[in-house]
Amino acid sequence: MRAAVFCLLWIITLPAIAQIYQYTDGTGHRAYSDQPPKTGHPSIETSVVNRMPSPTPLPRETAPAQAPTPRPYARLQLSAVPEHAALRANNGSFSVQVELQPELQASHRLRLVLDGKPYGLATPGPSLPLVNLDRGEHRLAVQVLDGQQQVLQQSPDLTFTLLRARRP
Repeated sequence: MRAAVFCLLWIITLPAIAQIYQYTDGTGHRAYSDQPPKTGHPSIETSVVNRMPSPTPLPRETAPAQAPTPRPYARLQLSAVPEHAALRANNGSFSVQVELQPELQASHRLRLVLDGKPYGLATPGPSLPLVNLDRGEHRLAVQVLDGQQQVLQQSPDLTFTLLRARRP
């Protein structure tokens, strides 16, 4: 199908790229044709009318270099969830534990990230609940938030498969 459309477009554009001939007819008028005249006059050299130089790309604006923010926690990871394994929770609800080194600062909060989206409220506790998850494969991470709800640090994603009993 694609080849047929290409051939059709190519056939349609053939007249546009044909040679143009200029000659003077028997009455003295200037005439143009795509067929060479019988008198053997030369063809007209045509210039391409619709050509423009390509625009030069503008330089990208670079963001001002920001100093890297210090990572407040040397260890930030989830536990109680098997990495790349199956977890059975028939009602889809379970809790995960967060391992932090050093301990969580008073102004910081923890929030889960489920499948790339924030999940639940930010809490100060190291135990975070997940409620009524669908069965299947999920990615889970934990974020440390400051007092203005800005992300300070995020753990690596943990992939697991949730097994749930089917309802009849």
